[in-house]
Amino acid sequence: GTSSAFLKTIEHLEQAAKSDAPVLLIGETGTGKELAASFIHRYSQRRNHPFIALDCTVVTEPLFESEVFGHERGAFTGSAGTKEGLFEVAGAGTLFIDEIGEATLNMHAKLLRVLELGEFRRVGGNKTLAAKARIVCATNRLLWERVKNGEFREDLYYRIACFCIRIPPLRERLEDIPVLCTEILKRITGKTGRSYRMTDEALHYLSGYNFPGNVRELRNILQVAVAHGADTPGGRMINVEKVKQY
Repeated sequence: GTSSAFLKTIEHLEQAAKSDAPVLLIGETGTGKELAASFIHRYSQRRNHPFIALDCTVVTEPLFESEVFGHERGAFTGSAGTKEGLFEVAGAGTLFIDEIGEATLNMHAKLLRVLELGEFRRVGGNKTLAAKARIVCATNRLLWERVKNGEFREDLYYRIACFCIRIPPLRERLEDIPVLCTEILKRITGKTGRSYRMTDEALHYLSGYNFPGNVRELRNILQVAVAHGADTPGGRMINVEKVKQY
């Protein structure tokens, strides 16, 4: 992107990458929060260590502790062997906790303890292990509102929100539509081996759309348009009619 909103966000991400403090990324679904977290990692001093992601929407509370901290053999029914948790796997890299706003209060307590002490133990284990990973969290919720409503721990909020960076929705940077379309189509070309191009009318139409699903929705629109695109000498043409089929 080249819009002022996008460039300002990149500036904030670069500042966060130079620090080792926890980061909280705030943005709507589909704005690219995981890409932003990966950007911070790639430009940080931890770039040569793992980048590990945890999605709080797919990890149930009973499995959370085992997933994050690992477990020893026989710690519970079905644990046939020792398993490393995500803190161990991340090592001195970055642990990205996506949709932290969906975590339960019980999960908050377990996270807060490891962030405060910098250490943890596997489920069923006695050995204390060091938590070396940097934490980057993301949410599509108004987390401070959840704090005021008693739905999110205030002490955990201050632990994870040293750098608060808002990822702007696509409707706030519609001037980036042409360059985004070019990049997305380039990636589609890499998978299909065919070239694609947008008509000016199609770009104009997309630039006037609100995009409630943000960049993810734009990608979906182009994938559908590509499937209906017509062959031309200069490549497969994507016009307004094909875009509207989404």
